[in-house]
Amino acid sequence: MKIVKEREPSLELKVLRLLKPRMNLPDQQHYVNLEKGYAGELKLDVWLEGLRNDCLVVNDLLLTHKGKVFQIDSLVIFQSMIYLFDSKYHKGNFYLDGNKWNTLADDEINSPLPQMERCESLLRQLLRQCLNTNLPIEAFLVFTHPEFTLYHASPKLPAIFPTQLHSFMKKMNKLDSKLNRSHEKLAEQLVAQHLNKSPNTQWPEYDFGHLKKGVVCSKCSSFMIERGRIWMCAACGQTENAQAAILRSIQEFKILFPKEKITSNKMRKWCAVEGDRKKVYRTLTNHFKKVGSRSASYYID
Repeated sequence: MKIVKEREPSLELKVLRLLKPRMNLPDQQHYVNLEKGYAGELKLDVWLEGLRNDCLVVNDLLLTHKGKVFQIDSLVIFQSMIYLFDSKYHKGNFYLDGNKWNTLADDEINSPLPQMERCESLLRQLLRQCLNTNLPIEAFLVFTHPEFTLYHASPKLPAIFPTQLHSFMKKMNKLDSKLNRSHEKLAEQLVAQHLNKSPNTQWPEYDFGHLKKGVVCSKCSSFMIERGRIWMCAACGQTENAQAAILRSIQEFKILFPKEKITSNKMRKWCAVEGDRKKVYRTLTNHFKKVGSRSASYYID
């Protein structure tokens, strides 16, 4: 097994994680749902680590075909077929009533099947019409939370439940698979078509002036306290070298404000440096290239 594309948080989740300690998120539940979804995807990754035969794993793809955007959690490319896995991290007891998905309290939830089937269809079209491959695709919902149960599920439902994860992995590892350059090229082409930002991205409006300033703890997201050459978190006890903490905060600023110039004065405000102001200057000069001079100077990678 070879991982061609690693998973990482979406830009939307990265931004919301950085905004959360600095402002009140207007849609807290949306953020919670994103975190829950990402946790499920990481569980999927752990499961796929059990692959032992010759295959390629491509994670976290955002693709478009004929103007339609679709997201794939994981693809596994074998010699004669492709598995598409759609991660679901539902917890609790659910039941099927025809095509309707319900909780035991009779609250209906959106069926995850149409979205997966849409992704499967668009991927098949993309492969055949643009990437010149006819490898068959099998798509499955993968439920990785150990406390998930779905009652009245048909054996024909394209889903892998927590109690089936082990047996399905054994099934994949028994597949006769020997890859060649055409499989590698296919994986590379899919990665090359990956979109870095979804057109459906949602995050609140924000600006520099209204965000809380300071260095945020990388462990618990509380604000850290400047103590000479280190920054310390009073909430969890985490400590960090001053230059490392400032550099991390600058990188976070770049994610939140990709079009803003990095200046020494702005970074001092961003990090809320109250002691030796040269700390920020030294961090910038050690890790970035200075452009311009005096008050008009700024820093680039």
